[in-house]
Amino acid sequence: MSATWRLGDLTVNRIGFGAMRLAGRVAFGSDQRGRDRAIAVLRRAVELGVNHIDTASFYFTGDLAANDVIREALAPYPDDLVITTKVWPARHPDGTWWWATPEQLHGQVEDNLRTLGRDRLDVVNLRVPPSTQDGSIAAHFGALAELREAGLVRHLGVSNVTAEQLAEARAIAPVVCVQNAFGVGAPAQERELLRGCGEQGIAYVPFFAIAGSGRESGTGTGEHEAVEEVARAHGASPARVRLAWTLAQGPHVLAIPGTGDLDHLAENVAAGALRLSDDDLARLNGLTGQGSAGVRA
Repeated sequence: MSATWRLGDLTVNRIGFGAMRLAGRVAFGSDQRGRDRAIAVLRRAVELGVNHIDTASFYFTGDLAANDVIREALAPYPDDLVITTKVWPARHPDGTWWWATPEQLHGQVEDNLRTLGRDRLDVVNLRVPPSTQDGSIAAHFGALAELREAGLVRHLGVSNVTAEQLAEARAIAPVVCVQNAFGVGAPAQERELLRGCGEQGIAYVPFFAIAGSGRESGTGTGEHEAVEEVARAHGASPARVRLAWTLAQGPHVLAIPGTGDLDHLAENVAAGALRLSDDDLARLNGLTGQGSAGVRA
């Protein structure tokens, strides 16, 4: 397992686990075998040293919901386990999306508390919709700050944000993490935001670090030649190389790869031990267009 970083006063290992694929667009399905497999993956992740799980109440397919599976697999929770969730987007039972008003965020937080079986949420990220990429998030983040003051939330983060929105949020309440799409080929603007987070002591938590162009559907059918060549040189998979490159961007960078496969889980966790050379990093740093724009929910 790789080194640690902080989410406020909580210390986590830098490789965590993203729960979207437990019941997301690439899900096991809603049968019992899918639930049993999801439980096995979560328990094995904790055995391998994962103590940071990212989830959301809108991660569900049919009757298989990530929060429910996390509670079933891991409660009573280990003392050092940090569960991060997100609010603002939501889904109706038929899967269609809706976006909460500031006043509705309280209900979303309560829903996560109930489904996870927690009295207080460790970290809640305000997930900004694409339609608000250039707009103010003050009303929604202010509502979350009130819930933090009320004791329902321990720490706050932001997701899918610009540098300006991060500054706006920090003027309202402390921000412990930024969760944006990022990976090999990320644009210069996002790399600058990552560096800025490091300077401010804020954890940067990229999603789609492995998937690249695949997004919610998982890894794409093709892989960049440079990633393939670095992978062959190290006897590693391209996914492991992508994760290792991501972690090499700074000690404040965390990873939350998701998977429903035990072998892939072990490989993802092992990425923390893969050390890329300066030449490897320079080659991968030069790639563009391989990973981070176009975020959905």
